[in-house]
Amino acid sequence: MDKIAAAPSPYPFVSHKVLHLVRHAQGVHNLESEKSRDPLTSFEYVDAELSSQGWQQVCDQRRYVCASGLLERIEVVITSPMSRTLQTAVGIFRGEGQPVDRFDATPFEEENVKNAETSTFNRLPIISYELCRERMGKNECDKRRSISLYRSRFPDVDFSLIESEDDVLWTGEKESHEAVVARGMKFIKWLWGRKEKEIAVVSHGVFLQQAMTELIKSNKCYPLMKGDPLSRFKNCEIRSVALFYESVKGLGSDSLPTTTHCGRIPYGLELPRDSAKENISVEEVSN
Repeated sequence: MDKIAAAPSPYPFVSHKVLHLVRHAQGVHNLESEKSRDPLTSFEYVDAELSSQGWQQVCDQRRYVCASGLLERIEVVITSPMSRTLQTAVGIFRGEGQPVDRFDATPFEEENVKNAETSTFNRLPIISYELCRERMGKNECDKRRSISLYRSRFPDVDFSLIESEDDVLWTGEKESHEAVVARGMKFIKWLWGRKEKEIAVVSHGVFLQQAMTELIKSNKCYPLMKGDPLSRFKNCEIRSVALFYESVKGLGSDSLPTTTHCGRIPYGLELPRDSAKENISVEEVSN
């Protein structure tokens, strides 16, 4: 079978990778946490899924990545193994079974299973990886379900890098800022070691915020559009980061990257914010 040819990269630099960082669309826990923080620790919201507004955000971004040509340039999608990130990743980058103006959770997943069973061509690969999970803590919404369940719901996604069937990482204990940053840098180094040059990453608010903050404050940053690159990620927002060899060769040692080019991908439609706050500490972000 012929491979999908990637369009020329819009970044004419030598020895670089382009990462498109995506926060998952709005989850039901995000919606409820606007009223109270309690839902984040409620068993009712274990591995929270997308809200109806979240599905609309996925629909909007699906339309954008198709119209902009971004879908043709991305070579692989890496996603956190949580329902809301898996739904976002498959919906945006593999949503050919649904019209771009409407998504529904149950019909979408049924169509996803059908497409996986009948597909006769290579489509954009989606790989699940635990290094880009949300910051660990007491929030039940960040506790994942079994990998066998995810495989049945998302058969197109490659879960081979997940070592444990059940969630052995979530303990209810808060992960330190330093641990999250270290995990983020380890993840960036792992991405650099991959063969693909243009990669989409679907992850979570706190993880992306802390990783971006560490990279930007330690290196040069050139936003591609107006806006504060250190502001919180909105649900389903895409931001791009171009990494060069000098950026990652020091990862794993005491030094941090020295050259990072970062900025936002224009979204097209201005999505409703999930909080009235623009700049907010990572402690307050609702995953």
